[in-house]
Amino acid sequence: MEDDHERAVSVTALSVQFFTAPTLARMLITEENLMSIIIKTFMDHLRHRDAHGRFQFERYTALQAFKFRRVQSLILDLKYVLISKPTEWSDELRQKFLEGFDAFLELLKCMQGMDPITRQVGQHIEMEPEWEAAFTLQMKLTHVISMMQDWCASDEKVLIEAYKKCLTVLMQCHGGYTDGEQPITLSICGHSVETIRYCVSQEKVSIHLPVSRLLAGLHVLLSKSEVAYKFPELLPLSELSPPMLIEHPLRCLVLCAQVHAGMWRRNGFSLVNQIYYYHNVKCRREMFDKDIVMLQTGVSMMDPNHFLMIMLSRFELYQIFSTPDYGKRFSSEITHKDVVQQNNTLIEEMLYLIIMLVGERFSPGVGQVNATDEIKREIIHQLSIKPMAHSELVKSLPEDENKETGMESVIEAVAHFKKPGLTGRGMYELKPECAKEFNLYFYHFSRAEQSKAEEAQRKMKRQNREDTALPPPVLPPFCPLFASLVNILQSDVMLCIMGTILQWAVEHNGYAWSESMLQRVLHLIGMALQEEKQHLENVTEEHVVTFTFTQKISKPGEAPKNSPSILAMLETLQNAPYLEVHKDMIRWILKTFNAVKKMRESSPTSPVTETEGTIMEESSRDKDKAERKRKAEIARLRREKIMAQMSEMQRHFIDENKELFQQTLELDASTSAVLDNSPVVSDMTLTALGPTQTQVPEQRQFVTCILCQEEQEVKVESRAMVLAAFVQRSTVLSKNRSKFIQDPEKYDPLFMHPDLSCGTHTSSCGHIMHAHCWQRYFDSVQAKEQRRQQRLRLHTSYDVENGEFLCPLCECLSNTVIPLLLPPRNIFNNRLNFSDQPNLTQWIRTISQQIKALQFLRKEESTPNNGSTKNSENMDELQLPEGFRPDFHPKNPYSESIKEMLTTFGTATYKVGLKVHPNEEDPRVPIMCWGSCAYTIQSIERILSDEDKPLFGPLPCRLDDCLRSLTRFAAAHWTVASLSVVQGHFCKLFASLVPNDSHEELPCILDIDMFHLLVGLVLAFPALQCQDFSGISLGTGDLHIFHLVTMAHIIQILLTSCTEENGMDQENPTCEEESAVLALYKTLHQYTGSALKEMPSGWHLWRSVRAGVTPFLKCSALFFHYLNGVPSPPDIQVPGTSHFEHLCNYLSLPNNLICLFQENSEIMNSLIESWCHNSEVKRYLEGERDAIRYPRESNKLINLPEDYSSLINQASNFSCPKSGGDKSRAPTLCLVCGSLLCSQSYCCQTELEGEDVGACTAHTYSCGSGVGIFLRVRECQVLFLAGKTKGCFYSPPYLDDYGETDQGLRRGNPLHLCKERFKKIQKLWHQHSVTEEIGHAQEANQTLVGIDWQHL
Repeated sequence: MEDDHERAVSVTALSVQFFTAPTLARMLITEENLMSIIIKTFMDHLRHRDAHGRFQFERYTALQAFKFRRVQSLILDLKYVLISKPTEWSDELRQKFLEGFDAFLELLKCMQGMDPITRQVGQHIEMEPEWEAAFTLQMKLTHVISMMQDWCASDEKVLIEAYKKCLTVLMQCHGGYTDGEQPITLSICGHSVETIRYCVSQEKVSIHLPVSRLLAGLHVLLSKSEVAYKFPELLPLSELSPPMLIEHPLRCLVLCAQVHAGMWRRNGFSLVNQIYYYHNVKCRREMFDKDIVMLQTGVSMMDPNHFLMIMLSRFELYQIFSTPDYGKRFSSEITHKDVVQQNNTLIEEMLYLIIMLVGERFSPGVGQVNATDEIKREIIHQLSIKPMAHSELVKSLPEDENKETGMESVIEAVAHFKKPGLTGRGMYELKPECAKEFNLYFYHFSRAEQSKAEEAQRKMKRQNREDTALPPPVLPPFCPLFASLVNILQSDVMLCIMGTILQWAVEHNGYAWSESMLQRVLHLIGMALQEEKQHLENVTEEHVVTFTFTQKISKPGEAPKNSPSILAMLETLQNAPYLEVHKDMIRWILKTFNAVKKMRESSPTSPVTETEGTIMEESSRDKDKAERKRKAEIARLRREKIMAQMSEMQRHFIDENKELFQQTLELDASTSAVLDNSPVVSDMTLTALGPTQTQVPEQRQFVTCILCQEEQEVKVESRAMVLAAFVQRSTVLSKNRSKFIQDPEKYDPLFMHPDLSCGTHTSSCGHIMHAHCWQRYFDSVQAKEQRRQQRLRLHTSYDVENGEFLCPLCECLSNTVIPLLLPPRNIFNNRLNFSDQPNLTQWIRTISQQIKALQFLRKEESTPNNGSTKNSENMDELQLPEGFRPDFHPKNPYSESIKEMLTTFGTATYKVGLKVHPNEEDPRVPIMCWGSCAYTIQSIERILSDEDKPLFGPLPCRLDDCLRSLTRFAAAHWTVASLSVVQGHFCKLFASLVPNDSHEELPCILDIDMFHLLVGLVLAFPALQCQDFSGISLGTGDLHIFHLVTMAHIIQILLTSCTEENGMDQENPTCEEESAVLALYKTLHQYTGSALKEMPSGWHLWRSVRAGVTPFLKCSALFFHYLNGVPSPPDIQVPGTSHFEHLCNYLSLPNNLICLFQENSEIMNSLIESWCHNSEVKRYLEGERDAIRYPRESNKLINLPEDYSSLINQASNFSCPKSGGDKSRAPTLCLVCGSLLCSQSYCCQTELEGEDVGACTAHTYSCGSGVGIFLRVRECQVLFLAGKTKGCFYSPPYLDDYGETDQGLRRGNPLHLCKERFKKIQKLWHQHSVTEEIGHAQEANQTLVGIDWQHL
């Protein structure tokens, strides 16, 4: 049995089901007096009271919070009871509701004035007082108070009774307060009022006044439901004492003002927090807003002059405004600077309060508006600060008891929705026509929001070439009960306050005043003018407009002071140079004043338009404009004159220094030559390889080191320049993720299988350094890391032990450097070439002879010689091919520094690619370099094809630099490797196509990736060719190797092509390609012993050959372009059509590829026969094994469902594979292969390289070579992992209807797949940028570094 003290398992948890049934709730209220019982039970639990009977809470410890939480469930019960409002009332229901209301008032009475505070003077408070419990109670009761008011509003009799009861309780509360406070008399401008002496900064004051605030709410309802006008005799309105009503709310607002002025600093954070919550969106509806309403109620019932005097007294500013010249004396005595500052802030706050009292009339009942107007205004002001996402906007609006803000119904009217792009969120932007409703002094703005909104609105006005004044908006009229409120603007005391502040601004040196004080006064004057204008516009015949603000501000002050009128002072200030910012506002006020004056003078029936009566003001503005225009014109002429002088001097200098300038032009051309090859591309056809290769003039390349800023030319013999690079293992192109290298130390990577199960990818950020500068930088990173590790053993975003560092310029993750080289082929190929180059057959024979000779010599060297005679006999036996000198060792052309960098990058590729310890002598190093070059080119070709981009379109320069450097490096690497090793690799690679006796166990033609083979053969060939002096050029070798591999690839395609019949088949081959390919297929059919399926049509065959060979040709074109530096033909640089013919021309292939076989039929037939007789080919044709089909399809991330809920369902059915059917806590989906994993739990941890790792990390090693992309289904969050120490969270591809992600599924809106965002994640994966993304994320957000990613 579970403990039924816990709410969740107790019978009390059923209350929600009983109390929310309307009929049941009503019955329980009428028959069982449910409301009173709940409230009394609640009060019985809160026994601690002070001497005045108010709640007193102990320190809010965890235990207190727990107890309090249990008691709070009673408040929830009360909320459930009140949730459905009655539509018809019976007398019994009225009686019992009012009894419940009495009990509720008792509860509020215990809260009225709780947690009183006194200002600390002298020293800081020692212990922060308890405040959280009181605010928690207030927050919980907020909705109940609102719902109580809604119940009262639905019946007039109940409302009247409730109002009376509330007033009685408030009188009781006040009874004990005023004792002992001395009465004083205040007088300004001939008005005087009696009040009590009370200083907020010296006496006790409380922020909790729920009874006053409830009365304010009920008073508004009297106005809204018009009960106040229907039954005035039933209401105790005459008994009300306005000074008593306003006293406590006014103290509370003064407290906020003084806190803002810094007078309560020594009271610690508890007070700051209380003020924050008082204004916060969660509490303000029943706290701050109701205090404003209570003051409005008070002002509407009393002489505004009296109110203002009481207010000045409470703000402790009465002296300043009642004593003539007090300000001057005040600032002339050397007063404490803080006091001046405090008084200024208090004056600003008081003016702000007056603006709020007159301007905040958007609550139904105060002004003639409805509830939607109120919410519209909230939204307009929130969007005035900046465009906002739906979630931000919802958070800034108050919620009702059903957690609704009412935003959806009005948002369309005031804002446009702007859909999100690939990043960011959907935003609501304010409609331009709503900007006129903007009120700079909107009462729910915080200080920061107000200044942001002001800046944003002024900026918008400047962009629209409008006046930057932000005048007060036109306001709706007050309800009759509050109508007299506007008179505060034209009261004598108000005019005195305005006049005094303007006087200070006019004589600005003698007084301590602030611009924001003046700004508030201008705003108040603007409000009064708007008010008078509206009165005049809506006036009827018999009424006289009593609001005469314009007349009052035109009158100068009385004797003896004879101060100028407010209007005169405004006109003076308009030209004050120190008020530049406020000029537009003053101008607007004068213009409006003239318009109102005109309206007054003309008959009330024909209101005059604004444009008349502004002659004086307009002319001054025109003068202003003309002056500005004249100055701008002078400045323009001066600029033009200077520019003309400069260009003249420049021309003169060029004429004098012609030679120098010529050189610079050449230099510029050479630096940009890398990209801009236009001069070479005249009208000749460009050929990338072979004896007829287009000869490109050698271009000099100058680069600047990012570390020392020194410029240097890239030369063979100069110091090495390097690019920061990142080498990683990759399975992005893999067609078989289950393959795993068992023993990396013994694995031979010479032949890449066509399933590309795991490659080595190199990327670079493209930033160049001197090798020695980089070495110094890397050493300092290492040293820093060693020092740091002794202090804190945290991971960083890079792992120095693995050679990682961040690029010094862009902080991109790197783990090695690639040397920058000139085209290496031009350096090796500097011998004489004879004109008659051998054809393919002769060339293959020559190479085979050379290989035989080499192998014979190797054998000789390895067997111990028995005397020299035997040796010489053997030498005679071996007939060396003509011109072949196997004893010749070429001299390495590169400088020591470049050789060192060639070795560095080669070793790094070998170490990462095979996951072994670095060893520069290992014979597999050159293979890994060639493999990385081939794999990187293949992955870039794939990306370009998937995005339908042209092969030689404008590549990003970092990609272009990376491919160029990588290809040139791979071509030069053999110079630092052992010659015999590279020759051995060449012999073995060559033997896979041209069989010889010494190499037996070689893979069959179906199990070799032809592009990797091509790169290996081409790049290893110079090691053999350097010993050949017979005149066969390197270009010839490249061409024959390329032709040979292309033919092997075509045979591969034909052997594996699908033979399903196509509906569009044509019976007779129509063109030569089709008949040629049919003939070749027949030959194959014959060699395979008829195991090859019957031939489909020639059209179908040619189509599959062409489609299958295109990716290979594209990769080859990229490879030879970067290897030999021949610019690409312009035809291949445009997107769109297939470039098959252009590719063939560029690669010196016939357009009909089958011609290759016909031209070299004698040797090709024997080669094809040897390929087809391989046992593996036979097994494949007999259906005993699989082979890769061409073209290989692009890998994509898995297909995600459109609706996120289907993923949640899938995850909820997923149980942990290791813990016997238990539900997984954090089900995580691999986006690469679709596996669901049990992440972040001990049950599924496994051991990897001697460390315990979570399911996701283990999966990345088997599925993505250490890199993984996952979706955490319960959090709706994408997780990137790389290795054991790197990871980051990424924005998910699921958005709600408002274009926002919901990480953590907190908002609960329905989510749908955003295809663009998912494509972006897929693009990151294709581009091998996941690790880079993680690096940037970890650098930007240090908290990510502290997460133990390996346990996910």
